[in-house]
Amino acid sequence: MNIPDVMKAKQAWDTFTANHPKFPAFLNAARNMGIREGTVIGVSITDPEGHTIDSNVKLTASDLELIEMLRAMRQ
Repeated sequence: MNIPDVMKAKQAWDTFTANHPKFPAFLNAARNMGIREGTVIGVSITDPEGHTIDSNVKLTASDLELIEMLRAMRQ
């Protein structure tokens, strides 16, 4: 990623967290709980008409490596 892309992503994240202030606290709570191999992350999406889809993933060691790489990029 080049510097302008990083700056653009940072600005987008700042806007997202301003629009959804509880979400960063949720992520921090999840991190503090201890995300480790075997942790299940679930996602539910509901569109404006009320249609919902759900999915989940059970984290593997390679998933945790990816999460750590992303975390390191953020710093």
